[in-house]
This record gives sequence, C-alpha cells and structure tokens, in this order.
Amino acid sequence: MTATVRPLDLTAIRADFPILKKQMRGGNTLAYLDSGATSQRPVQVLDAEREFLVTSNGAVHRGAHQLMEEATDAYEDGRADIAAFVGADPDELVFTKNATEAINLVSYAVGDSRFDHAVGPGDVIVTTELEHHANLVPWQELARRTGATLKWYGVTDDGRIDLDSLRLDERVKLVAFSHHSNVTGALAPVGELVARAKAVGALTLLDACQSVPHQPVDLHALDVDYAAFSGHKMLGPTGIGVLYGRSALMNAMPPFLTGGSMIETVTMEETTYAPAPQRFEAGTPVTSQVVGLAAAARYLREIGMGAVEAHESELVAAALEGLTAIDGVRIIGPTSLENRGSPVSFVVDGVHAHDVGQVLDDEGVAVRVGHHCAWPLHRRFGIAATARASFAVYNTFDEVDRLVAGVRRAVEFFSRD
Repeated sequence: MTATVRPLDLTAIRADFPILKKQMRGGNTLAYLDSGATSQRPVQVLDAEREFLVTSNGAVHRGAHQLMEEATDAYEDGRADIAAFVGADPDELVFTKNATEAINLVSYAVGDSRFDHAVGPGDVIVTTELEHHANLVPWQELARRTGATLKWYGVTDDGRIDLDSLRLDERVKLVAFSHHSNVTGALAPVGELVARAKAVGALTLLDACQSVPHQPVDLHALDVDYAAFSGHKMLGPTGIGVLYGRSALMNAMPPFLTGGSMIETVTMEETTYAPAPQRFEAGTPVTSQVVGLAAAARYLREIGMGAVEAHESELVAAALEGLTAIDGVRIIGPTSLENRGSPVSFVVDGVHAHDVGQVLDDEGVAVRVGHHCAWPLHRRFGIAATARASFAVYNTFDEVDRLVAGVRRAVEFFSRD
C-alpha cells in the first residue's frame, strides 16, 4: 500500500516566514529561490532560540545550578530531536560550526596515525567531480599531508555521477560524495556507492546538506559511515553544522580540536578524552543554535518530509518545463524528475549568469549566480557560471512563474540588436 502524502497548507507555512513579505527594489514582493545557499527561518525557530536565551541560558555540562541543568537538558534534548529527524542515535551526532567543519573533522581524524583507518602513502581517497569544494578541498589536503592519492568519479552529460569512470580496489580507504549535487540536483546512487566502498573495505562519507532539508533521510538505512549537514540550509540557525558518525568509529577516532569539555582526565603529562560526541565538542558549545536547529527539525517533521519532497518535486517540474521552453536556455543537470532534487541550474546562451541574476533581482526574484563552490563541475561542462534556482517548502508556483518570466525578459533584453 502506498502511503498518502498530506498536501501542504502553503498559506499557513508562508505565514511562518515573515521575510517572505519583504518588499524588494521596484516594489516587488520577494520570491526567494536561493534556499540551496541558505534557507529562511520560521518564527518557530526564532522563538525557540529567543525563549532559551531569555529563560534558560547557561553553561552546558558545567556546574550544578538550575540554569546549567536547564541549558544542558535543552542542548541534549535538541541533539535527540535532530538525531531522530535523520534516523540516527543521539550519541552519533557531533555539533560543529558548519558542515564544512564536520567534513574537515573527519579528514583530520583519517589522517591521524592513531586511527585504525588512517590514510597513508600509497592509499587512495575517492570523491566525485560533482562535489562542493567543502567535500573536495579537505580530501586534497588529506592527500597532501599523508602522501595518499586522490581519485574521483567523473560526471555524465546530464550531471550525474558516472559510475563507469572509476574502479575501486583495496588501496581505497574512503569514498566521499554528495547525496544531492548542489548544482545539478542529481541524486547519488547511495546504495551502489556504499556497496562498492564496502567491497574494498573503504569508509564512506555523505555530504547531505542538499538532501536533509528536502526529503526523508534515514542515515542508518543509507548505511554510510559518516554524514554532514548544516543548520542554515534546513530552516535553522547559522553557525551550526552536524557530523554523523557510527559510534564505534567515532569512539576510535582521535579528537580534532582539544581543550575544555572534551576531556576525561588531565594531568601535566597527558590527557585522556571523553567518549563521542563530547570528544569532538571542545570548548563552549553552540547551545542556542542547537535549540533552534531542533526546532527546525520538529517543524519539518510536523509538516512531513514526504509532503515536503512531493511539493518541491512539483516546483522543480514546473521550473524545468518553463525554462526549457525558452530558446537559448540550457539546464545543467537532469531534465527529468527521476532521482533529482531541488537545485535547478541553467545557462542562457550569450548572456552571463550574473546578468541573468541582475534582471531577476530587479524583479524581486532571488537566485544564486556563479560557480556555487563547484569550479571543477563547471569546468566539466565548459562554462564559467550558472544561475541556480533552489526551492524549499515555502515556495509557490507563482514564484516559479516569476522566475521563468524573468529569465524570458533577460533573454529578450540581451538579444536586442
């Protein structure tokens, strides 16, 4: 039996995001189509952070007074809510300042000889040509530090991982890839990539920044060893990212940052470290941000991630249909909905992406322009930049129509003699 997906009450949802009423230059109401860069926050998230700060703000895991207890409870309850949202156990989640730091944490641990899975000379690290720089540069640096070799899966002409472009062998120690490309929107074949990695004894890391806010994600079911995602892309605060790691791995890993809060015992000669996740949360934690991110997770869970995914898929379908009907517009990525996520990137023949973005901005339509921290992918397609519309639960078909109309105006304006 197919589960019924509850339709969204978009009027009620949009009322939770006051910024969507903002009047832009020229008197146009904001059409925010840049959630792949950063999402907007509902009042429920803003209120949760404020309520914590005005009633329970205290030092987490330090002392024995009431405010400390309330702050610690809020922090750890938030961890539990976020873990439940992504199908993980609370002790498998580490809070970082962003997803980039989460990935760097793993890259440094994997480069430490104290770790059983440490990378060394002659070993291979694998990523893909689709990656955001945050899931590429750390592995380049790991290879430089350790003498390992970096290899990668290529990209097909429709913006998907080319599984035929690389064979893995026992030299491969880690495979890192994005769940959804932040440029093409292509959904990675996670099961196949994980199976290939396991067959040669390699660890896996999933960049889930573009999937966790937009579809149901169960990290245990995906069977990856690590995953990273950010708060600000899933209706939550800035300044917080999340690293998921299997408990056995996390407790075997050496720390990334050291200092207070992450220790077990300290003498003048040596230190022993607390179990994960505290081992990786040195210093004062981002308490109010955790509270806000937990509120975002509850907000999305209440709507239903199946409903979020279905709604966004309809928006993507409308955008693809409208944009491909314009002469000179080319989609960089899949043009069908099969195994596809929210980002829709495109180029306009003879018009720079920044000019397209300026015309859209004049109409109150906010999109991302540039290389989206994915230079190698843009080079693969022989282009310097793209315009990217990326959708979230609060977007409407009217906003898609405004996007298409704005691109059409850009084409008409720049094609004048």
